[in-house]
Amino acid sequence: MTHIRPTTLRVGLIGAGIQASRTPAMHRREGAEQGLRYDYELIDLEALGRGVEALPELVVEAERRGFAGLNITHPCKQAVIPLLHALSDDALALGAVNTVVFEDGRRTGHNTDWWGFAESFRRGLPDVGKDRAVQLGAGGAGAAVAHAALTLGIGELAIFDVDHGRAEATAAGLSARFGAGRAVAGTDLPAAMETADGLIHATPTGMAKHPGLPLPAELLAPRHWVAEIVYFPLETELLRVARARGCRTLDGGGMAVFQAVEAFRLFTGITPDSERMTRHFASLGPG
Repeated sequence: MTHIRPTTLRVGLIGAGIQASRTPAMHRREGAEQGLRYDYELIDLEALGRGVEALPELVVEAERRGFAGLNITHPCKQAVIPLLHALSDDALALGAVNTVVFEDGRRTGHNTDWWGFAESFRRGLPDVGKDRAVQLGAGGAGAAVAHAALTLGIGELAIFDVDHGRAEATAAGLSARFGAGRAVAGTDLPAAMETADGLIHATPTGMAKHPGLPLPAELLAPRHWVAEIVYFPLETELLRVARARGCRTLDGGGMAVFQAVEAFRLFTGITPDSERMTRHFASLGPG
């Protein structure tokens, strides 16, 4: 059965410290281009002076107000799961949700982060070596990006996280889905970088509020590619240093655009123009 969406939609983004997010502008512009009255609200826990404990109330309120759905970001991607009636296969596998669709009295959680990263990588680093890679970060976004990395054909992914147990759990889940040994929890970062083709960065380091490098610069060599998921600012210190050392790089903008492309489709039932959304994202400035 095909569900016909109304021409007026209201959606929102729940997270903490999200005032600089470009997601609302991308959704609103594409909605207008598609002939929709498309209202996208920021529901910022930080601005509200609330914590994750407010999530159940905020989800109920959005549903009551007739929202078509919600995007979910840090620190709510896992906390939202108990509030949902169903999960897509990807969201279930990843244990993280970034898009919730309200339909027929039910709340269904999806994960468009992994597809967003995979699509950006395919376009931006189409011909790089993929035998081995290192990933920094195993949180909600990290789990999605690691799933994407193995889907893209990376042979072995060494995952590092400040919480080694979280890295182990993420690696175990990936190996169960993709095959034994495809992902491991790393213990020696210099040694892993010695044999890696590239680096995926999936921690908050490099964001405006968390400046700096996520690893020692001397571990980067010209043979490495470096893929970033931070997009505000678009050029992080990691990308600047990596380029200066001769690495091929991928900024976080593509993931931001393509996760929004898929979320827009889930909210509206309309496949958006991804090239137009990419151009609009770029027009919003360097970040």
